[in-house]
Amino acid sequence: MEYLYIKAFHIVVLVSWMAMLFYLPRLFVYHATHRDNAEFVEIVKLQEIRLYKFIGIPAMVLTIATGVAMIALNPSLLKPADSGIWLHIKLTIVLLLVVYHFACGYFIKTLGNGLCKRTHTFFRIFNEFPTIAIILIAFLAVCKPF
Repeated sequence: MEYLYIKAFHIVVLVSWMAMLFYLPRLFVYHATHRDNAEFVEIVKLQEIRLYKFIGIPAMVLTIATGVAMIALNPSLLKPADSGIWLHIKLTIVLLLVVYHFACGYFIKTLGNGLCKRTHTFFRIFNEFPTIAIILIAFLAVCKPF
């Protein structure tokens, strides 16, 4: 029964983390588009930092912690002979999301100090990765195709 409670909490914190990963790059688009409007940029910088530090980091940590807890409670999930390789593929995508998360932190710093030369077009494309990742993760977790 505790596995199901952890799984439910995992889904809740995952949704929070993904919300941050969906919205933060959109703020980067606004930031890059309006670089010349100092007042607007100051507001966006504050939103970026607060979203990342107060929602993104805790949600990422709790997503990983609950995922580890579920595997600890059911270690056979990691055995390809028992459950297939779907979880290994999913965990690889999660690792890429963690890298993406820290890339967002890097862009907060470089946009904030005016050193980022990336365009709004780059950030529009950059913004698509979490969508692709969550689609793959959902299908892997629900359908377990491999």
